[in-house]
Amino acid sequence: MLYNVGMKKNNQLLIKEQLTEFLLYNSPNGEIKVEVFLHNENIWLTQKRMAELFGVTSQNVTIHLKNIFESEELKEDSTCKEILQVQKEGSRSIERRIKYYNLDAVLV
Repeated sequence: MLYNVGMKKNNQLLIKEQLTEFLLYNSPNGEIKVEVFLHNENIWLTQKRMAELFGVTSQNVTIHLKNIFESEELKEDSTCKEILQVQKEGSRSIERRIKYYNLDAVLV
């Protein structure tokens, strides 16, 4: 399902059940597949997707981002947004907050 991403208070993005722009990247040899979404003319990735893109573990990405934010090379509040994802599991709705990082954080 594709979602529309809207702004919410406290530096969070809210996903609404409408169409938005998603981008899937496959390398020429077909080995790398990265899913990103486009919002406010920027590309956003989760830590998991960054790990896939660069061929490292999610833990490596976590450590790298932590160092970037602690050194104030980038500000977390301007490069990171939480997205509220709601999905049905059986008869109940489960809400999860997933952190997405914009292109500035991905490239550093």
